[in-house]
Amino acid sequence: MDAQGYALYFSRAPMPWDRDAFAVTREDLRADAEHWRHLGVYAYRAGFLKRFATWPLSPLEGMESLEQLRVLWQGERIHCTAATESPGHGVDSPADLERMRAWFTKQGA
Repeated sequence: MDAQGYALYFSRAPMPWDRDAFAVTREDLRADAEHWRHLGVYAYRAGFLKRFATWPLSPLEGMESLEQLRVLWQGERIHCTAATESPGHGVDSPADLERMRAWFTKQGA
């Protein structure tokens, strides 16, 4: 993030990439370095979503498989904030979606 809390980049890899530390081992993140985990909770205005839907896939989005990179590629900004609690499991695959549907059904939702 920049000094105002806007995203500079998103990645599935640890960020920032600590070149010197990861040259030795990629198993541990340095305790004295600040690393962020992407949770992906977004709020968009309807007009923005209409524009977003017309944009082609960006090269970075194609490599990382993160649609947020399409937004940054187009020069738009995404504000980020730190979560106050650790996240639960993500819904990132059809199998995850089915587990969530079963959970909601069990809850009576």
